[in-house]
Amino acid sequence: MTKQLPTHLDIVKSWLPRYTGMPLDLFGDYILLTNFKHYLIRFADQFNCNIHGEDRPMQAATNKNGVTIINFGIGSPNAATVMDLLCATHPKGVVFLGKCGGLKKSSEIGHFILPIAAIRGEGTSHDYFPPEVPALPSFKLHKFVSQKIYEHGYEYRTGVVYTTNRRVWEHDKPFLDKLQRLRCIAIDMETATIFIVGHHNQIARGALLLVSDVPTTPDGVKTEELDKAVTKKWADAHLQLGIEAMSEIDIKGEEIKHFKY
Repeated sequence: MTKQLPTHLDIVKSWLPRYTGMPLDLFGDYILLTNFKHYLIRFADQFNCNIHGEDRPMQAATNKNGVTIINFGIGSPNAATVMDLLCATHPKGVVFLGKCGGLKKSSEIGHFILPIAAIRGEGTSHDYFPPEVPALPSFKLHKFVSQKIYEHGYEYRTGVVYTTNRRVWEHDKPFLDKLQRLRCIAIDMETATIFIVGHHNQIARGALLLVSDVPTTPDGVKTEELDKAVTKKWADAHLQLGIEAMSEIDIKGEEIKHFKY
């Protein structure tokens, strides 16, 4: 008898613990994704919970309220991987807490951005849907996040984010001209992928981005010094907004429906 390949569910149920070091039964219904280990550490310190996966590609922790945070690394391939692996537990909601580069005068360092859509310039998402399919968040999820931003009195913007695989493009004039023509509010490396792979896997998803640099201006290109200053001033607020939004969804018990195109 020919041995059968493991099912898709078998694979992700094996690989999510393999990548994070955390057993499946410890994952909560609501997930915060980040690519900053210090967000994970601050989360664990705040809730006195264990960090799993110190020797793995990704690290994770879950608090007593059923909110899990995962540090999945950087870039669209890692973003796609974690959104695929989350099929193992099929969470009720996923919010990405990432940083982005502001592309307009209205997107200043320290502002928060709730993307209404993302342009799929990274290529990874094309393995899931044709290029014509828009990368969109789950808007009800964004409602909870926007309410929390408003309650705390922070500045935030909405708009379209451009997602790219490129990390160093600041001196590529044709690329800069393209960004200007597209009228995007910000640029990052993960948002479009998270939206598309979330849609493919029928997982409610959103993103709250922190503007950490203004890469089209001479003084705004991200450096280690600038990143440390941004982290010191705004990272705690960024993380707390994500925690409160996801916790409130669970408390209110509202369903976040997934709609197919």
